[in-house]
Amino acid sequence: MKSVGYGVAAAFFFAVTFVANAWMDEAGGHWAWSASLRFFWMVPLLYVLVRWRTGVERVHASLRERPLVWLVWSTVGFGLFYAPLTFAAGYAPGWLVASTWQLTIFAGLFVAPFVDRTVRADGTVVRGTVAWRSVGWSTVIVVGVVLLQWSYASDVSFAVLCASVLPVAFAAFAYPLGNRMMMRETGETLSALERVYGMTCMSLPFWFVIALYGVAVAGGPSAGQWSQTFVVALSSGVLATVLFFHATSLVRHDASKLGAIEATQSLEVVFALGGEMVVLGAAAPTGLGMVGLVVLLCGMLAHRMMSTTERTRRNEA
Repeated sequence: MKSVGYGVAAAFFFAVTFVANAWMDEAGGHWAWSASLRFFWMVPLLYVLVRWRTGVERVHASLRERPLVWLVWSTVGFGLFYAPLTFAAGYAPGWLVASTWQLTIFAGLFVAPFVDRTVRADGTVVRGTVAWRSVGWSTVIVVGVVLLQWSYASDVSFAVLCASVLPVAFAAFAYPLGNRMMMRETGETLSALERVYGMTCMSLPFWFVIALYGVAVAGGPSAGQWSQTFVVALSSGVLATVLFFHATSLVRHDASKLGAIEATQSLEVVFALGGEMVVLGAAAPTGLGMVGLVVLLCGMLAHRMMSTTERTRRNEA
């Protein structure tokens, strides 16, 4: 199926982020530049893409109308998501960061009551609830992450383990919180691509602060970081996003096929592991770590299948 192929390609390009961040850290690049330069590159790339697809006028008008809302939730959804992710790359292999990042599936369930709401015709507001049916398989994902981290913990200190786990766990909650709040605030007025462009623009103040921190503690970025962050911005910020959106748009009226596309994103972990083994000579997880990886992937696939079943049931109702 063509749409699944697009989904797999998107997962591959998303995985480039984790491999490239690990590569830049191994080469001595500071995490502050690895993070901020990606978003500096993404602004012109997304501007060209959005201008070509829909035009930028609607996004810019929305930014002018509600700058504070955009600033706050863009900082949460993009800034407080990606900065911890790149920071963690200095303490753990990229494939382990990618695996731990899957906690965002679990986090998204518990963010829903705080951000999801529906206004009825009579003016009453119905808030989102925790989808407890999905918590079971999401817990399996958490177990897989714990097993992976446990296998890694035997080789590092407790401080290093915390530095590799806690920032990613924090990012896993910040990402759905910021993105869902902006989805709620913009409603149907902007497409997903337009929202990504707007959030990238309004996260720039945060990235300028991070860049100043990078100057203070490490000086300027290396030539390698300029080129590698451009590759990350192009692959994850543009190519992966466009491929994934295109894949979902092809099957948007078929819940089962849509679930299959979403399930392809579990391959990010596999691609990140393979990429590090090829590019950086990283060792594959063994023993308990491999068990954790299998449990994680099974949990992710089962979660996607359950989501598909629920979506199909709602559509039939």
